Amino acid sequence: MPVLNRAAELQDEIAGWRRSLHREPELLFAVEKTAAFVAEKLREFGVDEVVTGIGRTGVVGLIRGRAEGRTIGLRADMDALPIDETSGKPWSSTVRGKMHACGHDGHTAMLLGAAKYLAETRNFSGNVAVIFQPAEEGGGGGNEMVKDGMMERFGIAEVYGMHNLPGLPVGAFGTRSGPIMAATDEFNITVKGRGGHAALPHKTVDPIVIGAQVVTALQTIVSRVADPIASLVVSVTKFNAGFAHNVIPEEAQLAGTVRTLSPDMREEAESRIRQICAGLAAAHGAEITVAYHRNYPVTVNHAEETGHAVAVAREIAGEAAVEPALAPMMGGEDFSYMLLARPGAFIFLGNGDTAGLHHPAYDFNDEAIPHGVTYWVKLAESRLAA
Repeated sequence: MPVLNRAAELQDEIAGWRRSLHREPELLFAVEKTAAFVAEKLREFGVDEVVTGIGRTGVVGLIRGRAEGRTIGLRADMDALPIDETSGKPWSSTVRGKMHACGHDGHTAMLLGAAKYLAETRNFSGNVAVIFQPAEEGGGGGNEMVKDGMMERFGIAEVYGMHNLPGLPVGAFGTRSGPIMAATDEFNITVKGRGGHAALPHKTVDPIVIGAQVVTALQTIVSRVADPIASLVVSVTKFNAGFAHNVIPEEAQLAGTVRTLSPDMREEAESRIRQICAGLAAAHGAEITVAYHRNYPVTVNHAEETGHAVAVAREIAGEAAVEPALAPMMGGEDFSYMLLARPGAFIFLGNGDTAGLHHPAYDFNDEAIPHGVTYWVKLAESRLAA
């Protein structure tokens, strides 16, 4: 089955919403304009219940079907990124230092399009909860919505998410059962030594030299601790120390990220970071402190729900255009919190040959809109068959 005729008819209108959102990006939980736009559209469509302020600035619309039944949730994210846009598109960001560099404008617009269709047709039993989430880009908005009681309030039994993917052809889909995106931990390491004159290094405890050894030693967690078949990333992304050519500073600051696909590897990586720092501190007579922050958990698709998602995607795109065993990605996704709360699945939709996610030249591909809308509609109708 190709895309729905109605989804194709709505493409230009949905693209208009998307481009309007793209011009006025908002960050993290401060998505008041976007949330207001979403709520206004949902009410305009005749969605039965529209609730704002869930998880601080999230929006949920409830669409009731033709008969009583259970509820499934469909989720889109609304926030942008702190990046200056260079796409050159007529609808480029008008807000300096902010842009939709991950396609959340497209995700929001496609789910609005699906909500419009579902509110018009209601060809299902039970309810569809359309979930518009703030603060995916580092704020944990998905967790906030879950903690706010969203699943219980709307009786959500299953929950599904979708994200565009540059490099995957438009109209194609990819997903997998089990871990699909990584846990995204962060660390900050402070090396405190003893400063002094650069010409008298023997009278100092040089935090730069020690910090450099920390960087090198951390690489052995991946190369010599982790199973070579396991997925693990340990990246030091900041190293700040010193202020003059002839002064050895008192302190060096390092920071970075750890990406894992299993709880055991997550535990092992944190433990090894602490052990390495403690050993180097003892060896050099320095003080090294580690602040380790557990960020988003692993995004784990549930087997049965992933099967449903794959089946729907194949109906739309054909078997050859759906990858049911997509390789896991080491990026993070806070839809993981919703999948911890309820069974469900996260799927990728092709964005074509575009700039990559989080790139200043990125733009969501509006040609993907009918495919995404059709996926949402057919998923809802198949999971809530009348």
